[in-house]
Amino acid sequence: NAIGKRLTEVVPGIEKDEADWIGTYARVALTGVPQQFEQKSELLGVTYAVSAYRPAPKQCAVTFQDITRRKEAESELRLAAVAFQTQEGIIVTDARSVILRVNDAFTRMTGYEAEECVGKTPSLFRSEKQDSAFFKEMWHSILTTGSWEGELWNRRKSGDLYLQRLVITAVKDSQGNIVNYVGTSSDITMNRAAAEEIRDLAFYDTLTRLPNRRLFLDRLHQAMTASARSGRKGALLLLDLDNFKMINDTLGHDMGDSLLQQVAHRITSSLRQGDTVARLGGDEFVVLVVDVGEDSLEVAEKAKDIGSKLLAQLNRPFLLGDSPSHNTPSIGLTIFSGRETPEEIMKQADIAMYHSKRAGRNTLRFFDQQMQEAINAHASLERDLRIALDRGQFELYYQVQVDGWRHPVGAEALIRWNHPLKGIILPNEFIPVAEESDLIIGIGDWVLESACAQLAEWSKNPHTSALILSVNISSRQLRHPHFVEKLRDTIARHQVQGGHLKLEITESMLLEESESTIRLMDRLNTLGLHLTLDDFGTGYSSLSYLKRLPIDQIKIDRSFVQDMVTDPHDIALIHTIIAMAHNLHISTIAEGVETDEQLKLLTDSGCDTYQGYLFGKPLPSRQFKNMVQAR
Repeated sequence: NAIGKRLTEVVPGIEKDEADWIGTYARVALTGVPQQFEQKSELLGVTYAVSAYRPAPKQCAVTFQDITRRKEAESELRLAAVAFQTQEGIIVTDARSVILRVNDAFTRMTGYEAEECVGKTPSLFRSEKQDSAFFKEMWHSILTTGSWEGELWNRRKSGDLYLQRLVITAVKDSQGNIVNYVGTSSDITMNRAAAEEIRDLAFYDTLTRLPNRRLFLDRLHQAMTASARSGRKGALLLLDLDNFKMINDTLGHDMGDSLLQQVAHRITSSLRQGDTVARLGGDEFVVLVVDVGEDSLEVAEKAKDIGSKLLAQLNRPFLLGDSPSHNTPSIGLTIFSGRETPEEIMKQADIAMYHSKRAGRNTLRFFDQQMQEAINAHASLERDLRIALDRGQFELYYQVQVDGWRHPVGAEALIRWNHPLKGIILPNEFIPVAEESDLIIGIGDWVLESACAQLAEWSKNPHTSALILSVNISSRQLRHPHFVEKLRDTIARHQVQGGHLKLEITESMLLEESESTIRLMDRLNTLGLHLTLDDFGTGYSSLSYLKRLPIDQIKIDRSFVQDMVTDPHDIALIHTIIAMAHNLHISTIAEGVETDEQLKLLTDSGCDTYQGYLFGKPLPSRQFKNMVQAR
């Protein structure tokens, strides 16, 4: 049937787009030169090995061999060779785990050359960081599922450990028998280190390596959930270092950092395993004690013991540089049962810590409902104070100061708060709150403004024109950067003679930046003001500073005057204070004088001026003026 037909009619796959076959056959028939080549029939999807030769003049004989499977196998081998040289390490073993081949990436990863690996088993790289149970589970997965994937610590030829991500696959023959194992791996040591560093930055304090606020709040939430479920209570202790700012200011921030690290170490070493200590920021640490007990009293006792232990540990000297240094904590403690929210517990601990500070520092205080009520009252009072300052609800009262003949020589200005609902509120009830906020600056400015306005009014009356008016100055007000300039402007605006205004500062102020305080008082002295050292004898100032201060007067504290009639020690102290002041050419004034007997003892001791209920209570401006005119 083929004789006499064209080639394209009888050879499968020869179409018009494959006409080069015919040209090749024609050249073989004409030249007699045989040809061998490969040709793929796209139509049939078959690849042929073609051999063409001339059996007789002008004839061409062609043989076709189907080599499709061989070509596919070669292609797969080429792809396998390329894949074997990937960036991932590849190791191939036989069914007994003897290494047959490794790629270049594997040798770079492990440090072993290929010839050092072939014939060995993967135990060559074992780090001993995984136990036998780990490998037992790994092989169970390979044999039952045909593969395993996970992270594994191995050892390089250098001895260094590295973490690899490893996939092991079992290769089976047509009967399902395992003939090879292929492992592909990558070194993820740096990835793990980077991930851990990111985690540390997110959850740990970089200075102390303690959990930070974010991680702590998560653990607190977990602890409270567990407490609510089990019925066993826990405790929270909030610690704040006393006078930490002084360490930074005097010794430097590097010494402050060293102190924080030592504090973190001591707290951590004092706790049970399972408890948490975290640094919330600055010099504030928090301790979470879990699973303490079910009985509230028992839990409180155990928590108190922990707090006392922490106090003792942190009262030991710290080594800052080459010198020992003392620093103490104030600790607030609260108990939780899991019914509260984390925010409520943190707030309770903060309130307790605040009361620890108020109690003199270096103490431990529990939270209770009375504390909460006190804090709420404090916040309410502060809000009302701001309103009072805006609406002019303050008023100055004046308590007369007299000489030995009971003649008025001056007065002390004492602030009163005319509360619209509570009536007159004395300064001891609201000044401490103002001192803890910025309100004391505004209130202090108002007092000086009102005092200067009063002096301007007194100057017009012959009965009051010679009076000297004393005004108490708070430490925060005194340290305000523009205090002197504002005072100078106020005096000038009211045309007050500086000698008629007297500023009273407390002895305790000398403990705070004493050198700068002395320089500031020298500046005030240039304004012609009188300066009185208030509450003398109750503080701890050095007498060496006293001789350097531009002080005009020392005020003897009422605590000495009160018991001087019955306590010989008080009268002895008063004698000493007056004698010392006179030797330094400083006048004296005693406050709190209430009886003639007290007055006589003070007069006999040489005191210059006096103040107290014996001579008059604090009075509003008009009543005070009438009292002075009547004398």
